[in-house]
Amino acid sequence: MTQLSTWPAKLIDTTAPRSVVLIRLYVGAVFLVEGILKFLREHALGTGRFDKASIPAPDFFATLDGVFEILCGVLILAGLLTRLAAVPMVVDMLGALLITKVPILWGGSGLFHGESGWWDFAHEARLDFAQLCGSLFLLIVGAGTWSLDARLSTGRGRPAGPEHG
Repeated sequence: MTQLSTWPAKLIDTTAPRSVVLIRLYVGAVFLVEGILKFLREHALGTGRFDKASIPAPDFFATLDGVFEILCGVLILAGLLTRLAAVPMVVDMLGALLITKVPILWGGSGLFHGESGWWDFAHEARLDFAQLCGSLFLLIVGAGTWSLDARLSTGRGRPAGPEHG
């Protein structure tokens, strides 16, 4: 098999246990909801938030971020192209941490009404860290055996033994 024919298979191949569906449901649902909220609550969570964080072209980047969160959230929920969908979400969470959470360590950023220090950072960043870890986990192990990826990858949709429970 050539390199070109093996990389798509590796992208969807997964032998992770069925229980990975729980991580997919959590991570995918949070991304989907947050993406939708960027459009429903544009001032607080979309363009307005991006503008307050001094992100250039806030209209463009808030829209792009919302679309990616919705699309990747749906793909992760379905277990379809899960590893591919996890990549932009890792970047998304790293960006959220660096732009909106790390400044809290050095006296706040204006987004959080003067919060600063380690404990405020830890509190404000908890969801970002959970989403980052969940996305990295899915990138590494794949969607699990209860997924569309597993159904598409050479009949691996069913576990071979009890270790996949």
